[in-house]
Order: sequence, then structure tokens, then C-alpha cells
Amino acid sequence: MAERVTAHALRDAIAEVLWAAYKAYEIEAACDSFGMPAVEDAWTYNSKRVYVRNRLAGVPLARMLEIAQRVVDEHPDPALETMLAGGGVRGVDGELKNLIFAADGPKPRIVLVDAINNLIEIREGADRVLVYDRPLGSAGLTWGELLAWWQAAGGTADEREAAKTLYQRLTRSVADSPAEKTLWRTYCWRYGREGAEGVPALIPQVYLHYDPYTRAELKGVEGGELARQRMDFLLLPSQRRRVVIEVDGAHHYSEDGRASPRRYSEMLAEDRRVRLAGYEVFRFGGWELTRPDAEAVVDRFFDELLG
Repeated sequence: MAERVTAHALRDAIAEVLWAAYKAYEIEAACDSFGMPAVEDAWTYNSKRVYVRNRLAGVPLARMLEIAQRVVDEHPDPALETMLAGGGVRGVDGELKNLIFAADGPKPRIVLVDAINNLIEIREGADRVLVYDRPLGSAGLTWGELLAWWQAAGGTADEREAAKTLYQRLTRSVADSPAEKTLWRTYCWRYGREGAEGVPALIPQVYLHYDPYTRAELKGVEGGELARQRMDFLLLPSQRRRVVIEVDGAHHYSEDGRASPRRYSEMLAEDRRVRLAGYEVFRFGGWELTRPDAEAVVDRFFDELLG
């Protein structure tokens, strides 16, 4: 088993890649572009390597993994890629093609109109979902980019009004669950205000897998298990990093009010499938997000995940 990466080793690896990629007069702007925090007197011994290490000093490992992924997306490096794999950020191969999210109501009818070019069309229920149709940059999908797309799609010139209507539309799609609403509101309060344009957008109710058949229609069919169709929330912190956040109510592990080993096993099997595809999956129990300290629980999680 690969040894899990440490913050010290990752910091040195990032410094080595940037040392080779940039000249001394370029290194400060490069560190800014990769989201490293500003540090006073970062220049020491006039060394590019030490400068990068100083910029990364004190950065939580989860945040440094995100920075490292951005670095390797722009400057492929086998050693750094190996460290990222050891740190748990494997990444998803391929480009984002169909981001269908903010599902609000019954499942839409989606048709593959051109299999060769992977073109889909929503024939029914297009008004119940949103479809992001822009390529991802190295920083993934940020609040600022999502807002710019929303403004272009809706023709709203006023940024404040656009932000308000986008928030209302996304909130409407969040499941009618106190736990999910707590996670959503806490994230938006923390990262959705002015000055947070570069923070990853929290995207609710995202279609991951689409099957035109229902669970009843697939019952008894060999290989007919219905895979997880929608994710509660998705973060896209970079081109290859995709973070799934699930909030589990009782229906995830029980039937008719009684513990169900079958339901629990199905959930774990689907988690394995998604993780093997390169996604990161984090689960909250609904109970922990309905306690008095729920907001603090969410804050601590995103402190570790995003810094």
C-alpha cells in the first residue's frame, strides 16, 4: 500500500515543480495564481524553492492537496502525481461534458441524440434542471464562474440581482431535509458572499448516473440494480478533482423503521464504484446536522477540505 503523503513532503514537491517551471521574477505571480496565501517576508536566501515553501507554511494538508492538483494540471510531474494518488486525490479522467444539476421535481427525460459525439437532449423536464455548458478551467467551477454563466443564461446584467436569483434557484432544489438545508446554508454563508468568487461552488442535486428505467422496472432483471442517480452536493475544485458530499437520512440504511443491511450494503457498494471512478465521497449522518452544533461541524469539515 502506498504511504500516505505528508504536508512537509507535499510542500517540498510543489516547490520543486515550480522552481523548475518559473523564473524568479515569475514565481510570486505563479503562487498567487495557484491560490497560495500571501506571506510577509516570504523571500528567504533569494531562493525560489524556499519562497514557495514559505508561501505554503501552515497551509492545511487538504488545502495543499488542492493546490498541488492545480499545479500538476498545468505542469504534469510524475513524482507529484504519485504523491497526489497517495494523498487520496486520484482525480477523474476525461473532461466534464454534462453537468445537470439543481434537480427540482420528477426525473427529466434525457435522450442520447448523438452517441458518437456524446450529445444529449432533455426532451421533458428541462425546466426542472440546470445544465452547465462551459468547459472547466484549472480552478474547477467557482462561484464566480457559475454566476457568470447564470448571468449569461438569464440575461441579467445586475450582478447582485443575478446572485440573488441563482441562490434562490439552487436553494429550491436542495432536498426538503433540515440536515441538507443546514449544510447548504452554512456553506453559502461562509463562501457565497462578496469576495468569495474564486471558491468552489457547492452544486446541489447533480445527476451522476441516468437510467431511463425505474427501480420497479429493473427489479428481477440480471444486473438491473439502479445505481445512484443523483448526488446531494458536488464540488469541483479543479479540472480533475470532484468531491461528492452526501447527507444520509434514515432511508439510506433502514426500511419501515428497521435497520436494513441490504440498503446499507447497496450504499457502500455504490460508494466504492464512485470512488474507483476517481471521485472523493464524504458522508454526513442526518443526525449530526440537526444538533445545536451542526454549523460548527460543517465549518470544521470545510476548514479541512478547502482551508
